[in-house]
Amino acid sequence: MENDDIVWSIINKSFCSYKVNTKTQRFCRNEYNLTGLCNRSSCPLANSQYATVREEDGNCFLYMKTVERSGFPRNMWEKVKLSKNLEKALRQINEYLIYWPGFLKQKCKQRLLKISQYLIRMRKLRLRRQKKLVPIQRKQERRERRREEKALVAARLDSAIEKELLERLKRGTYGDIYNFPQVAFNKALEEEEDEDVQPNDYNEDEENDGEGAEEEIDEELEKELEEESDNEEIEYIEADSDLERELEEESDLEDIQPKATEVIKDKPRRTPRLEIEYETETLPQTSKRTV
Repeated sequence: MENDDIVWSIINKSFCSYKVNTKTQRFCRNEYNLTGLCNRSSCPLANSQYATVREEDGNCFLYMKTVERSGFPRNMWEKVKLSKNLEKALRQINEYLIYWPGFLKQKCKQRLLKISQYLIRMRKLRLRRQKKLVPIQRKQERRERRREEKALVAARLDSAIEKELLERLKRGTYGDIYNFPQVAFNKALEEEEDEDVQPNDYNEDEENDGEGAEEEIDEELEKELEEESDNEEIEYIEADSDLERELEEESDLEDIQPKATEVIKDKPRRTPRLEIEYETETLPQTSKRTV
């Protein structure tokens, strides 16, 4: 036979694995505790007749322990499923705990009410749109950022190389050595033509005005040149007699000059003198010895 007073005296004065002491109060961590407090009336170990309410997967269950089940620990707790309707669940508690102490009956109803309230809040929160907390992977983000920067640099280099090759192809640097894609070349030409067409359209009126002014200037220059040519012919005719006299004098001088040159040619030419110096080396004479 179990004695509840002996069990409580041991738990209260000595060690209990479920007991938690604080500065103000003591709490119980046993899952079958009805109130969560460590006292004589709410201790599930020191009461042979005990009842509590628990929640499992959104459903409420009434757990009951009696003295007759103490010899079978596996079947010590009787489990009864309560209705989801609060009024029906309260009626079920009254029916199953009709001859039990009023303290257990009242605390079971309070626990059922709290559990039903937080289940309702859980359902509402699930229906609402909630923010999901995602862990930040700093290393992966840093790696992706570096890859993006490298890809941008490579794309800029590719575009710059493509432009330079197209410019060289247009200048005829390579000739017919390389076969560039005709599509890219035609695209570049179309872009340049579009750029050239826009300023030409804008300056058509200015060019027309400039052409008209140039034509007027050309006509004035032609008139001036004709007048100058007429004046030069008149002066040439008036000075014809003077020119004839000058030409006769020049002819006389030309006849005199060749004679002077002939006299100079008949004289013998003097050749320049060359002085040559010779150096001779004399060998020393060997003296004869008399024996």
